[in-house]
Amino acid sequence: MDFNVKKLASGAGLFFTRAVQYTGEKLGQAEKTELDAHFENLMSRADCTKNWTEKIYRQTEILLQPNPIDHTGARIEEFLYEKFDMKAPSRDTNSELLGQYMEGAAQEFGPGTPYGNTLMIVGDYEKRLGAAEREFIQTSAISFLTPLRNFLDGDWRTISKERRLLENLRLDLDACKARLKKAKMAEAKAVLWTEEVEKAEQDLRLAQTEFDRQAEVTRLLLEGISSTQVNHLRCLHEFVEAQAAYYKQCHLHMQELQKELGRLPNAFTLNSTHSVVHPDSAAEGGSSSPVDTDTLKIEEVQAPATGTRKAKVLYDYDAADSSELSLLADELITVYTVPGMDSDWLIGERGNQKGKVPVTYLELLS
Repeated sequence: MDFNVKKLASGAGLFFTRAVQYTGEKLGQAEKTELDAHFENLMSRADCTKNWTEKIYRQTEILLQPNPIDHTGARIEEFLYEKFDMKAPSRDTNSELLGQYMEGAAQEFGPGTPYGNTLMIVGDYEKRLGAAEREFIQTSAISFLTPLRNFLDGDWRTISKERRLLENLRLDLDACKARLKKAKMAEAKAVLWTEEVEKAEQDLRLAQTEFDRQAEVTRLLLEGISSTQVNHLRCLHEFVEAQAAYYKQCHLHMQELQKELGRLPNAFTLNSTHSVVHPDSAAEGGSSSPVDTDTLKIEEVQAPATGTRKAKVLYDYDAADSSELSLLADELITVYTVPGMDSDWLIGERGNQKGKVPVTYLELLS
């Protein structure tokens, strides 16, 4: 108990002494050993690297896991696995869960119904998107997040520890300088013996040696920040590659899904089984007759005198049969509609080529 009290009193006394010394430095009443400009620049660069690395790390975590606090308790579970140094189990992504719910609903509503069948198809592609997202998260965590975290939890902690030690030695050095100065002034007034001055000089030399040694150690660690940034640059390239591959895969999945949906009968819009009234039959007062645009010969379709428009192709499209027109992204084509045609499709022309094209693949310009 006595030892703890003495230790506590010693710590409190040191804290008070440091506070007085800092105050004196701020007021210009105490000497302060200044580090050279190169060293100060290294410390400033290190602080800048740490601050921005921390921000990038946190925001990347948010990007990869936008809502970690949910009803599943994911955040608590991950915290426990991390504390026990265990690998967290793989968890379904939101897209995968949505796909599972859609497939479950389709079974309840009936897979043979238009809505149930569409739910099954969309649900399958949502699960594919979710699998791609999970792979992207895992790849990014390994190649990008882990190196950033290792720097913050490892290298930066070591640098911070050595900098604190250097600052303490700097304060000890300045205190020795102050004591020597005071001893010399007292010696000049014949108040102190020469031995006291010699002891103060010896303490100063020892403090200077320890300070110089620690400054060299700290300087080497700070200079290592350059190699850290080189490593993070490589990791950043890997993150971008993973992100590009993920978005490309998602784009391909959505293109395939659009093609699948484009081939399904549309229950809530005008489709190919609806009838069209021909001018001749209307004039004769006859009944309308159905026109099946799927069996309509595309080469016989003529562009109307008015009503044609220009359209920009958004995505590549491979024709399913001879009645359709294959498309290339970013090309311009002429489009128009014919009576009785499904509203999800248009007739597209490119030079002397003609065929049906899906509206969802186009951006109408005029």
